[in-house]
Amino acid sequence: MSIKNKIKTFFTMDDEYEYIEEEQEIEQHDASGGQKRRSENVVSLTSMQQPTSKVVLCEPRNYDEAQEIADNVVNRRAVVINLQRVDHNQAKRIVDFLSGTVYAVKGDIQKLGSQTFLCTPDNVDVSGSITESYVEEDEFEKGW
Repeated sequence: MSIKNKIKTFFTMDDEYEYIEEEQEIEQHDASGGQKRRSENVVSLTSMQQPTSKVVLCEPRNYDEAQEIADNVVNRRAVVINLQRVDHNQAKRIVDFLSGTVYAVKGDIQKLGSQTFLCTPDNVDVSGSITESYVEEDEFEKGW
């Protein structure tokens, strides 16, 4: 065997190991009748995987789209809402509606920017905070 083949087999280790899934049998005796019982300790790896979390970005144009945003929160997805394209009164209504939705699912709503909010259900943990270091004060800020 050449040096090249030895190095190749050292790093790749193809066909050296065979993985066989085995079932373990454990015999247990009942206290009453002494009967034997089999139990299997095999766990499927696919059942151990957690579903992926999703973050939805929304940019509503009117209050009618608030229900769609709320449905995402109810379905346990985090939602980032940009309210720059909505007039001030409708933006307040959207935030009020989403605040109620987030409260109902025991989630959280956080302000990320002057017109940006993050709505999270209870299965999403948010760490850290965003400071309000921006100096600009627009009409949207005055209402909050």
